[in-house]
Amino acid sequence: MKIGYILNTYPQPSHSFIRRELHALEAQGVTVLRLAMRPTTMPLADPGDQAEGARTEYVLKAGILPLLAASVRAFAASPRRFLRAMALAAKLARASDRGLLRHLIYLVEAAHVKQRCAEEGVQHMHAHFGTNAAAVAMLAEALGGVSYSFTVHGPEEFDAPRTLSLGEKINRAAFTVAVSSFGKSQLSRWADFGKWDSLKVVHCGIEPDRWREVVQPPDGPLRLVAIGRFVEQKGQMVLIHALSELVGRTPEVHLTLIGDGEMRGALETAITRFGLERHVTLTGWLPESGVRRELERAHALVMPSFAEGLPMVVMEAMAAARPVIATYIAGTPELVRPGETGWLVPAGDVPALVAAIEALERTAPNRRWAMGQAGRARVLERHDSATEAARLARCFQEAIKTRD
Repeated sequence: MKIGYILNTYPQPSHSFIRRELHALEAQGVTVLRLAMRPTTMPLADPGDQAEGARTEYVLKAGILPLLAASVRAFAASPRRFLRAMALAAKLARASDRGLLRHLIYLVEAAHVKQRCAEEGVQHMHAHFGTNAAAVAMLAEALGGVSYSFTVHGPEEFDAPRTLSLGEKINRAAFTVAVSSFGKSQLSRWADFGKWDSLKVVHCGIEPDRWREVVQPPDGPLRLVAIGRFVEQKGQMVLIHALSELVGRTPEVHLTLIGDGEMRGALETAITRFGLERHVTLTGWLPESGVRRELERAHALVMPSFAEGLPMVVMEAMAAARPVIATYIAGTPELVRPGETGWLVPAGDVPALVAAIEALERTAPNRRWAMGQAGRARVLERHDSATEAARLARCFQEAIKTRD
């Protein structure tokens, strides 16, 4: 079985879950052609991401003449089908805020993707995210290519389902994947009732062998870690405000922020304004080994997000046997169980976040360890990358069989 993975910008530091999925599929005998629109402009600290970059074919690097040539060939093969695909691109453009030109570019990309999939014997296409990668896969299928599916992570797709023509993409897809039950419920809002059976839940996975050995949390003052892009939806600013209230009562508390992004300057300004320089370390993006090391040094992960899908970092913290303090949003409550594996607080509620961190500090070390072990058991049971990849491979097989 050969699958074409259609991606926008890949690999990226925050998209290690795609890499794990690809490797798990390949370990089960699936051949994967990686077709991304463009490489990332961000530095790739992880050797695994660097290796993925070398294995990925970039559509826009083909150059304008080969891309236009693929479009001409698609038109010559079936003018009627090409015009229908162009009409579909125009329909997407009318719903979008990105305009017709951008969607015609997607059509040109789709013609190249269709051609490359045919040349490589790809039997089915799968895209990650319901944004432009899914649009390219849908247009490639409309041009006469193989069937397609896509995985929706959220929250971007749930923020703008009409602008992204999410319902159109779902209804035309062989199947659509959500990464949580919450995500599936949101897809059900935009899918035709007759397509509900095509909505699948396939969790993002962790590789249990990488988390075979865990260490107990360190002794000493409370150490917290937060991991993610520095963007509004991740809520790191709420955590900085909470820390400013905590330091008066817990003067040795320390927070490590792993990641980077457009909000870094604002976070640094807030850290200085509150006099938290001694209490906060910004590491930038770290390789997986570095993330693992910081989790081992911490007593808990804090995930103060305003919007999410189902965060990989929560899974990784639980695999490392660390309790999690997170917000009661999206798919997070499907993993984080209050009093069992961590604490859940309302998003944006600084006093509630402060109270949860203080509750963590008051919790006896042996109880924290028991919570971490309960979280570890839960995530290993629900998020084994091999198990989830096998579930996805079965969906691919069914789509190919139905198409044939």
